[in-house]
Amino acid sequence: TEEALQDINTASELADLIELRLDYINNIKVSDIETLIKAKARPVIATCRPKREGGRFTGSEDKRVALLERATDSGAEYVDIEHDVERSLINKFRKKAGTKIIVSYHNFSETPADAELKEIHQKLAGTGADVVKIVAFARNITDNLRIFSFLEGVRTPTIAFCMGELGQISRILAPKYGSFLSFASLEKGKESAPGQLSAKELLNVYNFRRINRATDIYGLIGNPVAHSMGPLLHNTCLREEGLNAVYLPFKVEDLPSFINGFKTLNVRGYSVTIPHKVTIMGLLDKLDPLVESIGAVNTVVNRDGKLVGYNTDSTAAVKVIEDGLAKDGDTLHGKKVTIVGAGGAARAVAFGLKQKGAGITIVNRTESRAETLAGDLKCQYKKFGELDKLNTAILINCTSIGMHPNIDDIPVPANVLRPGMLVFDAVYNPPETRLLREAAVRGCRTLDGVKMFVLQAAQQFELWTGRPAPLEHLERIVRTKLAGTQ
Repeated sequence: TEEALQDINTASELADLIELRLDYINNIKVSDIETLIKAKARPVIATCRPKREGGRFTGSEDKRVALLERATDSGAEYVDIEHDVERSLINKFRKKAGTKIIVSYHNFSETPADAELKEIHQKLAGTGADVVKIVAFARNITDNLRIFSFLEGVRTPTIAFCMGELGQISRILAPKYGSFLSFASLEKGKESAPGQLSAKELLNVYNFRRINRATDIYGLIGNPVAHSMGPLLHNTCLREEGLNAVYLPFKVEDLPSFINGFKTLNVRGYSVTIPHKVTIMGLLDKLDPLVESIGAVNTVVNRDGKLVGYNTDSTAAVKVIEDGLAKDGDTLHGKKVTIVGAGGAARAVAFGLKQKGAGITIVNRTESRAETLAGDLKCQYKKFGELDKLNTAILINCTSIGMHPNIDDIPVPANVLRPGMLVFDAVYNPPETRLLREAAVRGCRTLDGVKMFVLQAAQQFELWTGRPAPLEHLERIVRTKLAGTQ
């Protein structure tokens, strides 16, 4: 109870309403309730969720009801009642002056079909609830579309979203599609449901209070996306430019169903990352000539309903490497460059460097992929085991090896790294990968992936909005954020 009092005080600085989860308070007594409710500085939703509905309360039903009754008698503005209780209990709470009833349904295994969602809503609204709450579990990111469509057709005040990592976007977009509210945890580690974001993340990263019906949507297509800095970077730009838009992480497993399904949301633009940079090309309406040459997309722009693919990885990587060489009065022309990796990022970087006159060699653990990319670019490829025999001036990692959370991994054996070699790691989280640490110890010059990440993102932002992004400011934000998470 003492901890709950502290949390109520902290939450009051962040939230519009506070949900008091009585089932999370150990050994709670009916006599404690009034103390908790009187401490509120915001309206309170009193909830005591039984285990059958995903909560923690294991006591008798009589005690559970007694706790909720004391909460309403003490001044709680809302009480959350489960859909499967006796109608007489709901009627009992409806008679309490000053308290509104939320009747809730939870499905922890799936998102019901459209017809079933409407049927559930009709049943819950028929109880006389002031607010209907329907929370489902997203097994696919397209499940969110069902919730959005459903919300747009209801009249009763309704809370609706998807749980789980794949459902996070429905929590963020709650104001756009008319959900009565969205839940957030007080801090990481205090989530009361899977996929819940912290209040500070919702407010400070996703600019939640600015989201409304007219908000445009941008986002990142990838898998994984949880540790991407894209949302922080792009939402900062959108906020500082005063644009009514939000940038979301889309964890996409089935790319064709995502692209086709999310056309209904009229998403204004996408960033594209591992593993979809090549596959997405066949799903777009048009490709920029540079993309057709590279064979990989990292940026999609919605132009009047047509999805157009671009690549900003190539120009960003070339600039970072050229700037790194220029510090020593050097250039790319004629340099021997070894690229580790054969995916979309490797394609973009290799193409850009070849245009600058560099000699490219592709190396990949799966040799057939290295051979294919080398054939497309008309350059050399070597077996992975021959890396230590290559006389290369520049070594570039274009794989995800060494990326958070697998920060102890390294894409090449340390004996490949030689004094004077320039080593560039396209991984930006963490900024100093194990590859770069090992390279520095062996007398190599090093370049981290942060500058490339910021530069390619800035170019994306300009393609989407026609406005330049503040490069130095964004790099400072990314490095500060990453320093705080290591």
